[in-house]
Amino acid sequence: MDDLSRRLEALLYIAPRPVPAADLAASCEGDEADVARALGELAEEYAEGRHGLRLREVAGGFTFAVADDCADTVRRHTGLERPEDLSPALLETLSVVAYLEPVTRADVAEVRGVSSEWTLAGLQERGLVEERGRAATPGAPILYATTERLLKLFGLRSRDELPPLEEFALEAGEVEEIRARLLGNAARRRA
Repeated sequence: MDDLSRRLEALLYIAPRPVPAADLAASCEGDEADVARALGELAEEYAEGRHGLRLREVAGGFTFAVADDCADTVRRHTGLERPEDLSPALLETLSVVAYLEPVTRADVAEVRGVSSEWTLAGLQERGLVEERGRAATPGAPILYATTERLLKLFGLRSRDELPPLEEFALEAGEVEEIRARLLGNAARRRA
């Protein structure tokens, strides 16, 4: 492993969240092409089955994550939540926020058809949703958006990797109804 790979390894080890390649290049006073090559070396070094960690590209940057085959051991030790630990109500609320963000509590309640105060609070406690300012509407309600933790937990590089709504439709026309409700809320917010 060369010097640049070692320095990147050290930076990623101490970083509390994924670090974009451009930031890594700036910290190492190198160019992005060299950083990309060194990250490739690190990815090979930390390939599945070699260490308890893997180099992953998530949330627009790079980070070390627990290797898949070690995850259950780490969960038992730390008690960290998994996506499957989220109740259907929490997953539904998280989905509405992820597809519409930033969104108000009233927007979430309108899409779900039930009050979402408890579920939004539960998602905030888990670090999956955060307050992201206030809407420019009467009463200036709080806007909610997903966090980088959502991307890490579900292994996504960006929100663009969210699956299309069509994958979740149970009946014909359901996607169009959901999309219309989401777009209607977004239009009202912009007006």
